[in-house]
Amino acid sequence: MGTEARIEQLRALREQALNAGNQRAVARQHEQGKMTARERIEALLDKGSFQEIDQFVRHQTVGFGMEDKRPYGDAVVTGHGTIEGRPVFVFAEDFTVFGGSLGKVVADKICKVMDLALETGTPVIGLKDSGGARIQEGVASLDGYGRIFERNVRASGVIPQISVIMGPCAGGAVYSPALTDFVFQVDQTSHMFITGPDVIKTVTGEEVTMEELGGAMTHASKSGVTHFVYPDGKEALEAVRYLMSFLPQNNMEMAPYYPTADRPDRIDDELDAVIPDSASQPYDMKDVIETILDEGEFFEIHEHWAQNIVIGLGRLNGHCVGVVANQPAVLAGTLDIAASEKAARFVRFCDAFNIPLLTFVDVPGFLPGVDQEHGGIIRHGAKLLYAFCEATVPRITVITRKAYGGAYLVMNARGIRADLVFAWPSAEIAVMGAQGAVNIIHRRDIEDDPDPESKRAELIADYEKRFNNPYVAAELGLVDEVIEPRETRVKLIRAMEVLRNKRETLPPKKHGNGPQ
Repeated sequence: MGTEARIEQLRALREQALNAGNQRAVARQHEQGKMTARERIEALLDKGSFQEIDQFVRHQTVGFGMEDKRPYGDAVVTGHGTIEGRPVFVFAEDFTVFGGSLGKVVADKICKVMDLALETGTPVIGLKDSGGARIQEGVASLDGYGRIFERNVRASGVIPQISVIMGPCAGGAVYSPALTDFVFQVDQTSHMFITGPDVIKTVTGEEVTMEELGGAMTHASKSGVTHFVYPDGKEALEAVRYLMSFLPQNNMEMAPYYPTADRPDRIDDELDAVIPDSASQPYDMKDVIETILDEGEFFEIHEHWAQNIVIGLGRLNGHCVGVVANQPAVLAGTLDIAASEKAARFVRFCDAFNIPLLTFVDVPGFLPGVDQEHGGIIRHGAKLLYAFCEATVPRITVITRKAYGGAYLVMNARGIRADLVFAWPSAEIAVMGAQGAVNIIHRRDIEDDPDPESKRAELIADYEKRFNNPYVAAELGLVDEVIEPRETRVKLIRAMEVLRNKRETLPPKKHGNGPQ
């Protein structure tokens, strides 16, 4: 066979690999509003940048008629490309080939790109659309999942890992996304669950739809498994590209710098009027965050889950920061189990990838209740405490209003080694609110007074005058500076500049044993 004939053979084999799924399966995929694996990769990566790996891999399975169906590439497309010019590795499960099921060679292909990603310090993005383990291959397919999980864990905190659920994801397959840093889901199209509706009905008698059990909004608002929800695959992939703009390539690099036209000396007069006169009146902390960050750009994470705390990414003077903030507009900004877990994992992510942390505090305490106590609020609240204490990136805190009790400490207080702590004049830093404190300290005085309610009001007013301000904490050096709200952006940018070269190391150890 001559050279020209060999090249023609290669082209013919490539064409077969590019059309591994039959046309009927591709048409079904499009009818369901889903893109094919290759269309997804094309939408995710810079135009023309994708370089495929293992295009001619084929399974070796014999039995159940499998030996007669051996498409090139099998049920996953793998390779590398760029997003805004920066390299990424990617794998996209192909539902048009064996329902995207995972067999040995599919796992081999995924493991290969994960190994390359880890060796080169490059982010890895998985586009999930699979019927699960390939039953015809038995335990070999289960072993494949195990090998993927192990690589997820090895890569954790070394390179960013992103999962985009664009179809079914069930059984053992859901553990890989759960081990990655961020999970995206497409609304109404993607589902995640360990056991499906039929199994649940058989075992427990409960009836539930796939959407109620494992739909995007279920996981985004109830379980907290999913960080982002988008109405279609194209928007989800655009959002992945946007997320990547905030992230470094690996744990040895800093996040990319983006020059901004937003002035570092910008003063925001509107912030002076944000805090209501009444201490019990809510306001939206997102307004504060968006006012301070460059060009009002704030990419919120876990928007629908544990809304009493806000987390996300933004920039200050072109540099990426991770934001953690109490939300007074939801549950008065109290910390509960879900909020503690949500913030703790985000703090650890930012710390792993050299992203400075900016904390906005308005917290009256932990959410009271039997369910919270029995659910382990002590253990879960300690996760956030542990995460902040462990973090060695620059950490700055701004106390806008309430900072009461243990919740104040958990929100990156000076006592747990915050680098710089600012407070607005409206800050109230105390063991507890005035009413609770007076009821404990002056219980006997109030009971013995002929007009107890008047006495209580007088004592509350006195307590508020003495403690509901930031100056006692400032006298003790627990607040570095009391600032006008309008100058917050300026102060934070200057503080971040001085902390940019911060270097702190933890005591040598295999790893900590934090609360789980």
